[in-house]
Amino acid sequence: MTDFNLLTYYSAEGNAESNPKHVQADLCIFGGTPAGIVAAVQASRMGLRAVIAEFGMHLGGMSASGLGRTDIGSEEAIGGLSRAFYRTLGKHYGSRESDGAAWAFEPHIAERIFTEWVQDAAVPVYYKQHLDKVDMQNGRITRITMENGNTFSASIFIDATYEGDLLARAGISYHVGRESNSLYKETLNGIHFGHPKHNFYTWVDPYRIEGKPDSGLLPGVSDAEPGFQGQGDKCVQAYNFRICLTNVPDNQIPFPQPSHYDPGRFALMARYIRSGVWDALKLNVMMPRGKTDLNNRGGFSTDHIGGNYDWPDGDYATRERIYQDHVNYNLGLLYFLSNDDSIPARIRGEMRQWGLPADEFLDTNGWPHQLYVREARRMVSEVVMTERHCRKIEKVTDSIGLAAYTMDSHNCRRIVLDGRCVNEGNVEISPTGAYPISYRAIVPRGEECSNLLVPVCLSSSHIAYGSIRMEPIFMILGQSAATAAALAIEQGCAVQDVDYEVLRERLELDGQIIQV
Repeated sequence: MTDFNLLTYYSAEGNAESNPKHVQADLCIFGGTPAGIVAAVQASRMGLRAVIAEFGMHLGGMSASGLGRTDIGSEEAIGGLSRAFYRTLGKHYGSRESDGAAWAFEPHIAERIFTEWVQDAAVPVYYKQHLDKVDMQNGRITRITMENGNTFSASIFIDATYEGDLLARAGISYHVGRESNSLYKETLNGIHFGHPKHNFYTWVDPYRIEGKPDSGLLPGVSDAEPGFQGQGDKCVQAYNFRICLTNVPDNQIPFPQPSHYDPGRFALMARYIRSGVWDALKLNVMMPRGKTDLNNRGGFSTDHIGGNYDWPDGDYATRERIYQDHVNYNLGLLYFLSNDDSIPARIRGEMRQWGLPADEFLDTNGWPHQLYVREARRMVSEVVMTERHCRKIEKVTDSIGLAAYTMDSHNCRRIVLDGRCVNEGNVEISPTGAYPISYRAIVPRGEECSNLLVPVCLSSSHIAYGSIRMEPIFMILGQSAATAAALAIEQGCAVQDVDYEVLRERLELDGQIIQV
């Protein structure tokens, strides 16, 4: 049996450095996500001494951890280093696209390219850097300290994490969960019923003994009150692993039984299949060399609905518990569908055509090393990007890049409604084409911090973030953040006071697309 005991998000063991390092730089980037990597490359090109402090052991975030089918919205809206990354992938695969870009790729190729970019830019990377505290003086971050004793000082900092850990430790305002529609005059925020996709297409009884409410609910079903359309709450859209599968026999690792396997967790899935629906693996889109990017599809799939609420504000031990629960849920689901006698033989046979790729994620036995944190904290700044910006009802005047993807939220709850099982929270509504993102959405309020930029957990409502939160856009915002950092140092000013016209000219010079 493949050993999956190596899978961890966080371990406190061996964290302490015998000789803690103090790292001094012009720009310190916390988070080796695509946004962080592109920010480091851009900073280096502009003459800054940049450094990356990465929480884990890998560069590339989700693009290097299974998210190989790129969500775009509009190819024409992607420029700068973001576009260059996909062109570099295209060169590797011999793309025949008009500009040589490739939008589907293997995780290890993405990680290789990101690593080469950072090395070519001569940017040092420090791995396993678990943020402990942030020192502030006169509204500026002066130093960040890691659990292992390492410290990082810089003129400017960038929080490029998916969770917004640096901004939170610095005392920056942020939000977790879904705002009510009334807060920003939106129509798609808050509790959302009525979208049929990724829901149960048949009547599925939620009780352990069908028709008997007093028998209790099946695992994964909540007894929460339904609430009303547009009501705000603290629920977070579901996470999963973007699992890379392969149907190439010589490159397969069969799905192993996870260490805490409980087939009872998937009783609802079995009941749904018996009702006549089998769609859990229908969003299994092919990538190069017989590999796929498996994502959530239908009423019961890889999304662990309700299992992530404590992640955004959780300490590292809490996140490790949630991480392991998601490993057991996702891996357990694959094992269950492949082996359990309650699953029809034809489906078990279909599942057994697939396995984990032996040539991906070598130190975690073919399993993605990073949990797909679709949304966590979101900064609240002077400008909050909302549905109104996505629909061009409001338009910003300080654009630093474009977004164009669907306003997209995965389900947030699985509840009982009128005696049946219902998923709630899925939204997939296209904006009216590409729209600009405000520079003021990636900088905190001036009174809170004057030397931090936030290109990932930017200031945005839940529903607008669903459109912005795509890897190509994070790279665009990472490049723009680094450009602004360089100009702030050059101009000797707070990041909020960077001359926008100078910033715009430099972004356009570097190939950023900032106007529709």
